[in-house]
Formats: sequence, structure tokens, C-alpha cells
Amino acid sequence: MATATTAKAPLPSGIVSYEDYVAKNKVKAPSNEMDQGAFLTLFTTQLKNQNPLDPVKNEAFVAQLAQFSQLEATTAMKTSMQAMADSLQGDKMLAGASMIGRKVAVPNGPLVLLGGQPIDASVDLPTGADGVQMQIMDAKGQVVRKQIFGSQSAGAMKLSWDGYNDSGAAMPDGTYTMQVLASAQGKALQPVVNTLSTVRSVSNAGTGDNTWLLEVDGGKSVSLAEVKRIAY
Repeated sequence: MATATTAKAPLPSGIVSYEDYVAKNKVKAPSNEMDQGAFLTLFTTQLKNQNPLDPVKNEAFVAQLAQFSQLEATTAMKTSMQAMADSLQGDKMLAGASMIGRKVAVPNGPLVLLGGQPIDASVDLPTGADGVQMQIMDAKGQVVRKQIFGSQSAGAMKLSWDGYNDSGAAMPDGTYTMQVLASAQGKALQPVVNTLSTVRSVSNAGTGDNTWLLEVDGGKSVSLAEVKRIAY
């Protein structure tokens, strides 16, 4: 069964449709934003068409002008703040790039042994310690080196591993872990070990909050805010 088609009735002579008028005169689509020129045009039209028996008071016109000026100032401020934020982002990237190649103290960071070079670390002992024990464990979790230290005063205690095991043999290059056990006033402590590791790259990709991440030896990533110490 054929479907009937309703033909569009022709417009009277001299009248064009809105679509034809827009296409012929290339009229721009209306904008939801009002600039200063549009506001002044509207303002002038309002003056011309106000009721002469009940004119708008001067204070009302001044208030409208003040509101529009405040809106323009706020918009300009937003643009300036965005430009400043973009500039600061670039400065952060340059500052982050300067961290590459430097050593930073990474909380619970891995010990990456390369060429038998000593690895430095530190632990915070706010109340000091009666005794401290340092253990170096390999990738399998086996203890390869153990050192015992005497009493320590309050503050940061520096530690170092020379890359040798308890038998005095050099350990192969690889990733190790340092664990520190301490006792203070009869209580057992396990302070966080801050390992000095070399920064290999800097990125803020995927963080969503402009937090800068430092990738150090061993593939561990640490937030710049977590870094307690920076060294050459």
C-alpha cells in the first residue's frame, strides 16, 4: 500500500521561510553570551522604550551598569587565573625535570645495587633508641646481611650498605630490601626506612590532582610530597 506524502504548501509571494533567510543572509546562530556592545544596545533600547510616565530611576541604571562591569571583571579575572595556572604548570614541569638524576629519600624504597656501589638510607628516631638492627634481604626475602648498632640519640640515623653479605662476599647487582628494627624504653619499633634512590623520570599523568610523581631506581613511583630529603 503506497504511503501518501504531504506536499509543503508554497509561501505567499514576498515571504521567505526562516531557514531560507538564514541560508541566504548567512545569519549567525544566536549566542548565549552578552558582550559589552550587546549590553549597551539593550541598555539604549530600554531607555528609548521606557514608560515616560514611570521612567526607570537613575539609580537602577547605575546598578545595571555596575553589575555588568562586575561580571566583565570576574570573567577577565577567570581568564587571567587560567593563564596563570597554565604558566605555573609549565614551571612545575621544568622544576620536575631538574629532579632527574638527583637522589631523593624514598619511604620504604627498594635498594638497587649497581656495580657494588654503597646504598645510603636513614630512619627517623624521634625518641632515640636503645639498640638498632639493620637487615638486608634479597628478592626472595632471605637475609643476606645483618648489622647491630648501639644506642642512638633522637633524630635521623644514617645507614649504609656496602653491597656485601655477612660472609664478606660481594652480592650480585639487583633489587634488595632494608628492614630496621629498634627498641626504645622497652618497646619494639620498626621505623620507616628512607632509601636514597636516583630519580629517573617525572610525571603527573593520570594523577588527576596535579600531583607530581617521581620514578626512581627499581621502578617505584613516589609522590613529590612524600620526599623527605634531596641529595646530589
